[in-house]
Amino acid sequence: MKRNILIIGGGGVARVVAHKCAQNNAVLGDIHIASRTLAKCHAIIDSIHDKGSLQRPGTLQAHALDAMDIEATKFLIRATRSQIVINVGSPFLNMSVLTACIETGTAYLDTAIHEDPEKVCENPPWYGNYEWKRRQACKNARVTAVLGVGFDPGVVNAYARYAMDTYFDSVESIDIIDVNAGSHGRYFATNFDPEINFREFVSTAWSWENNAWKANAMFEHRKDWDMPVAGLSTTYLTGHDEIHSMSKNLGVPNIRFWMGFSEHYINVFTVLKNLGLLSQHSVRTARGQEIVPLEVVKAVLPDPASLAPAYSGKTCIGDLIKGRKDGLPQEVLIYNVCDHKTSFEEVGSQAISYTAGVPAVAAAMLIAEGTWDIGEMVNVEELDPKLFIALMNRMGLVTRVRSAQGDHIVDPQPDVIEASTDGKLLNYG
Repeated sequence: MKRNILIIGGGGVARVVAHKCAQNNAVLGDIHIASRTLAKCHAIIDSIHDKGSLQRPGTLQAHALDAMDIEATKFLIRATRSQIVINVGSPFLNMSVLTACIETGTAYLDTAIHEDPEKVCENPPWYGNYEWKRRQACKNARVTAVLGVGFDPGVVNAYARYAMDTYFDSVESIDIIDVNAGSHGRYFATNFDPEINFREFVSTAWSWENNAWKANAMFEHRKDWDMPVAGLSTTYLTGHDEIHSMSKNLGVPNIRFWMGFSEHYINVFTVLKNLGLLSQHSVRTARGQEIVPLEVVKAVLPDPASLAPAYSGKTCIGDLIKGRKDGLPQEVLIYNVCDHKTSFEEVGSQAISYTAGVPAVAAAMLIAEGTWDIGEMVNVEELDPKLFIALMNRMGLVTRVRSAQGDHIVDPQPDVIEASTDGKLLNYG
């Protein structure tokens, strides 16, 4: 058993992670939240108390931390006796936090791939540029590191693995589709850190086509999908983290990622990009000040966490998988629908943060009780997905499958997990 959680980050996803850890502290133990801005950690703790999220009385503590400082992070891990770190801070922190975990023998989880602030859209596979270089170090230290265990990446990786094992003899293509059919009521805002959000879309959109990497221009390829709840949804081919591990681990010749964008978003994005306001390189103002345009845009846009109270509508994210079963063509959509308003009422965050945060806690619980505590570095599709999906069903993210046979809930382990009526996990099998 591993116990005691250190959450690194103070944004919307960290809030979800903290609430879900609190709801399951009988399994996870003490909960510590660390960020450069201590007030954000205290606000999350206040929210947990206000909503009565603690499953049982326990430690819930805030800490100030610059997670780029490896020694400071190691000190905090040891001081809090944390055996699992959930890193939901900026992707710029990943390698520093991972290093601290390896050097303290602590399990590591994150929800997005590492990024170098000086580089945008590096050559694929992205995991090969940073994280995978530390695989042997994790193995030597017997440290479990589960990479990209949010929703996308994360749950969509598990969906692909589960669908391939359950519904197919062979798979020809996986199209990951992410649609936000919600509204926050602002003129323009991003649903998570604007700096990270825009960096995803200013360069090459990599896809995996015919067992090779293909470079595409952003917004070059458009496709409309008939999605559950969201209906007919316009999406664009986009580069994304999960393609860079799934292409290596699943043996599928075609893997693509499609994200929904409104015309308004594309128009604003295009203007900002064409004006040079999305550049991460500093410029000198007429007053002689050095500024980074992208940081200025981030400063004037709404804080993504501030969108949650007014957010309405739903998200729909899933994998459309095509292949063959028993010699016949087979098509399956395995997906989740999440409601913005319901997410806010439960944990004070909107659905996009909710879908990223819940899987990380489910993974932490699987590490805590030993199922996923494997002592090496993996991506989610390398792990058995059944208990992961079953846990999320009881934690607020229900998985469904739509196929020629109809649309129904997927529950791979109905008899293994016992849960109370409010969805807080009581025990395993």
